[in-house]
Amino acid sequence: MADAVGSIDTPDAQDEAQEPKKARKGGKRAKKGPFKRLALFYRQVVAELRKVVWPTRNQLTTYTSVVIVFVVIMIGLVMVIDYGLSHAAKYVFG
Repeated sequence: MADAVGSIDTPDAQDEAQEPKKARKGGKRAKKGPFKRLALFYRQVVAELRKVVWPTRNQLTTYTSVVIVFVVIMIGLVMVIDYGLSHAAKYVFG
């Protein structure tokens, strides 16, 4: 049976003609100084921040209220447990 053109078993003529590229020593960062790398990092951070979907004022108010209510509930729960354990310790140790 004949293989299909471009199959894994029989490489194309284009693939045979190309020579492998030489790898640079140290990668992309080898040629850049520390300030250029820092500038690149800053540009990438700004680009990522532009992609962020920021909440509206109404959503932010809602999220903040939910967090504050949750924290108050957790404070109350820890307070009740602490109160119970302190009385249990007083009962056990006199």
